[in-house]
Amino acid sequence: MGGLREVAAPFVVPGPSGATVRTRLKGLTAGDEKVLCLVGDLLGTLASRDLKARCAAGPEHDSEHWAQRKRGLTAESSSRWAGSITKATHDQWALARRSLLAHIHSLQAGVRTIAHRLALPLGEKGTKHTPGGYRSRQEWFAKSRRLHVLEDRLKAAQADWQAGVVHVVRGGKRLLTTRRHLEAARLTEKEWRARWQAGRRFLQADGESGKRYGNETIRVTPDGEVSLKLPTPLAHLANAPHGRYVLAAKVSFAHRGEEWADRITAHRAVAYRIHEDVQRGRWYLTASWTIPPTRTVPLEAARANGVVGVDTNADHLAAWRLDRHGNPLGGPLRFAYDLTGTASHRDAQVRHALIRLLHWARRHNLAIAVEDLDFQTEKTRDKHGRRNTFRKLISGMPTSRLRARLVSMAAELGIPVIAVDPAYTSRWGAQHWQKPLTSKTRKTTRHDAAAVAVGRRALGHPIRRRKAPPRTHQSDGCGHRTVQAEPVAPGREGNRPRIPGPRTRSVPPGRGANAVDQNAQHRPGRSAEHGFWQQDSLPLSF
Repeated sequence: MGGLREVAAPFVVPGPSGATVRTRLKGLTAGDEKVLCLVGDLLGTLASRDLKARCAAGPEHDSEHWAQRKRGLTAESSSRWAGSITKATHDQWALARRSLLAHIHSLQAGVRTIAHRLALPLGEKGTKHTPGGYRSRQEWFAKSRRLHVLEDRLKAAQADWQAGVVHVVRGGKRLLTTRRHLEAARLTEKEWRARWQAGRRFLQADGESGKRYGNETIRVTPDGEVSLKLPTPLAHLANAPHGRYVLAAKVSFAHRGEEWADRITAHRAVAYRIHEDVQRGRWYLTASWTIPPTRTVPLEAARANGVVGVDTNADHLAAWRLDRHGNPLGGPLRFAYDLTGTASHRDAQVRHALIRLLHWARRHNLAIAVEDLDFQTEKTRDKHGRRNTFRKLISGMPTSRLRARLVSMAAELGIPVIAVDPAYTSRWGAQHWQKPLTSKTRKTTRHDAAAVAVGRRALGHPIRRRKAPPRTHQSDGCGHRTVQAEPVAPGREGNRPRIPGPRTRSVPPGRGANAVDQNAQHRPGRSAEHGFWQQDSLPLSF
């Protein structure tokens, strides 16, 4: 099987680098909300002005430009507010720059695909890896026009990249576009304006280690009192000494509350953000801090007790427990989720499925093996053409959300996560495990078999099963050589011992020549899993 690509080695995923918790600001008075709106609007105006200056500087921006921007903002707010604004602006510009590069790569992929298909004769069949020609002259003509459109977009995007131009909208491009479609969005102009103003406010401050409670700009005391340093033009609104305003609301964090309390008690840096949810009419406080990098568990230690192989699908997680030799134990489990409805509902569904999976893994003291999936380059219509169902399927798989949630939640429970290369897991799992694991009382699906394949790859075993001899040669019972043995077991892949006595069937000449050679005995391409493995940069390694 010459078309197989190299399979990357599995690795233990490092834990998250930060933590974020959120709580509601309950009990705010009308005066508190007015002050928050005034401060947020003023700082939002300064942030918009600073973003414009940062975009004008382009890639030539340096520390001297940064210092000039900060000095200009300090006179209209304060030194710490100016520092938070300039840092947020720089991060926003860098994100837009990375997004532009990703957009260029997407356009290049689309241009290559369409140009390739246009060069083929009409109706020519494609392969599993490359698409064929278009079906009709009408489709060919439509795609030729689309090719010119993509090429024009690519030229414009590359020109912006060379000139250092980025396109950023404070408040969000989607909300800005909604202004021209209020009827479709079922919004009035007043409701849209309220959301627009709330999205453009700036009420966030970075923490400082060594300062009181870890943040001098937005301060939260251990008893839940929230206060903020007012900018210079609004200093007359202060109700506390040193130009501070204390909110009437008291806060507490239900999640990670003890960890947050330990940080502020030790005066370690904690960043805060205050924002308004206009739809609900509520105000929220978000706290975040960095976590020092922790040493990941060695791969061999993570494999010691076996793993839970997990296959990610559009509506469920298929899981199967494997021992350290790669043998499936028990039956498969399925953790379903529903990704319809609002974003909060989808997020809750993912968290609920993951917590059930993690509790099951912790109960048996097992690591979790998952595929290192990334479908960002697989969703374009230029690649899959009319395969709308397939495009919708892979677009609905919450790979990024599951990836981030699983890593952070597993780190809290102390469960190692092993990422494996997703190459051929579904195909080989169905080929080697779906039928053997199916019985009269259990129907094994392709997803269940893929979970077994993922787990075996994480354990360092080949996906294929050990070949059983013919039924007439299994004098020691059914299933000989199908159970995985330890690599150190003597004779695990050797010839069967000679049993004296009369034989009921003679062995033809040459039948035993390859009895020990597993590569010759099993399907071609089995060596692809035992070739040279080279670790690539994978989406889960963050």
